[in-house]
Amino acid sequence: RAAAAADVICTATNSSTPVFPAEAAPPGTHINGVGSYTPAMAEIPPETIRRARVIVDQRLAAWAEAGDLIQPRDAGLIDEDHVAAELGDLVLGRAPGRTAADQITCFKSVGKAAQDVAVAQLALAQARVLGLGSEVAL
Repeated sequence: RAAAAADVICTATNSSTPVFPAEAAPPGTHINGVGSYTPAMAEIPPETIRRARVIVDQRLAAWAEAGDLIQPRDAGLIDEDHVAAELGDLVLGRAPGRTAADQITCFKSVGKAAQDVAVAQLALAQARVLGLGSEVAL
């Protein structure tokens, strides 16, 4: 029920089956899928993936690892052209995000070390500005 009332659905599980029903993502919903990082895992309903504009962190890794994409592709619901863009292209303005208010959008992440390092650098810099945390010599 919570998913059906949300504008944004975030999933971060190791589930092998969808964690919400397809009808819980009405038009205009955005989904962040950061779990299901193996072909056998899937936390987003295949029908929802089929209806969504999908952005990934990196295409090759997503098609090799993300069950949320691999399973609908293997079932014939989508093909590899269904992925609209990579996150970097969206951020740089080379690809649009949502193209209509009623569009379902989905960001599917399988992880990219460079993005993790960039976020960690920003978090560390902000912690230093705020005087938070402790530095430990390793």
